[in-house]
Order: sequence, then C-alpha cells, then structure tokens
Amino acid sequence: MTLLGAFRPGDAELTLAELCRRTGIPKGTAHRLLAELVEWQIVERTERGVRLGMRLFELGQLAPLQRGLREAAAPFLADLFEATRETVHLAVLDGVEVVYVHKLTGTRGPQVPSRLGGRMPAHCTGVGKALLAFSPPDRLAAVVAAGLERRTPRTVIAPGLLDAELARIRERGVAVEHEESTVGIACVAAPVLDGDGLAVAALSITGWAHRLDTGRVAPAVRTAALGLSRALGPSLLRRASPT
Repeated sequence: MTLLGAFRPGDAELTLAELCRRTGIPKGTAHRLLAELVEWQIVERTERGVRLGMRLFELGQLAPLQRGLREAAAPFLADLFEATRETVHLAVLDGVEVVYVHKLTGTRGPQVPSRLGGRMPAHCTGVGKALLAFSPPDRLAAVVAAGLERRTPRTVIAPGLLDAELARIRERGVAVEHEESTVGIACVAAPVLDGDGLAVAALSITGWAHRLDTGRVAPAVRTAALGLSRALGPSLLRRASPT
C-alpha cells in the first residue's frame, strides 16, 4: 500500500528509484514487493519502471458505496450538466478531505483541478462545506484540528467564521464557494442526506467565478440533491452514512 500510495495525480509511471525516494523503502525490498504486485496485476511493468494496473481499476469499480452512489447520481448529474454545460461533481467526505467519486467536465468552464478519486480539503470547497454543515460536530472539530489551510486569499481559515458559515448553509440547504479553493472558480453545492438529516454525499456545479450565477443555479442543485437522497433509498443511505 505504501508503494501504491506513492503514485500522485499525473504520474503515468514511476521508476524504482522514484518509488524508493518517495516511500523510503530500500531498493531490494521495493523490487521484491513490486514483483509480487506485478504477479497480481496490481501494477504493470513499463520501459521506465511501473504503472498502476488494470486490476486496481476493476477492484475500484466493485466498491459498493461508490458504485451505488455513481449509478444513482448519474441521471441527476447529467440533468445539471445539460442545463448548465458547467462542470458537475459528486463527492463524499473522508476524514478532513472530500473525495470526488463522479465528475462531468463542462464544455465552456475553467479547467477544474479535480479528478475522479482525487481529494481536496473540506473546509474550502463547496461540496466539503455542504458535507460538513450536515455532519456530526466531531467532523468539523477534526477539520479544525488538522489546520485550515489557506489556499487562496479568500479561504476561510478562522474556525469561528467557518462555523458561522456552516450554520448559514444549514439554513439555506446549499453551500456557495467563491474562489476559496482555486482562484477564478466558484461553486454551488448541496448535501445528499440520510433519514437522520446527515450528509452522505454532496453534488455541485462549478464554473468561472465572474460568470457563474450562483443564486440562479442554487435551486437546481438543491433539487437534484433532494432527488438523489430519495433515489438512493434507506438501505444504501445507511451504508453510506459517515462513520
């Protein structure tokens, strides 16, 4: 797992030396472990080194929560995409970060620095704030304890201000982000709730900050999130509830 975790976004392949440098694993040990991973088709050999294998992708598609969420969310995300032609996301909370489990890339918007399986801090993203607003208090406490990183001049890094914003999100049912995670980008997100009112996922629309009318698209995002909550049903929502 340490070797696999050494791969970062954009790494098509890594050499043995790069893997050893990133992980601290001795060369001989890394060589032996990689041979086992190749045998299991978890990684594949290349001319320079190794790359992640198809078996990893196949296993990822079997994860029940992500698969169920993606399948249920697909029509709602497609509707939002067709109506706005902006980038839409589906994300879940994992620790103090959000993980993107589905994405449709807009045709006229900015290049959003998100990817399937990618992570972003929860405190400065629209989906993250929507998730935190409808999560148990200990989730916010963990995020604050981990440190509120300033990613742009607009990032909220004061715990009190973040807490007050989350309270407003609970009142409105939607979260709005203006250039808090990435300069030039705005986002509107809404939580997908279980029967107890806790967020199990969030979906969003993202576009240029100077062009995206957050007030206009917010009702559509909110409606899609409510529809997805109903579509998931009690059984999947129980499995998806934060732990």
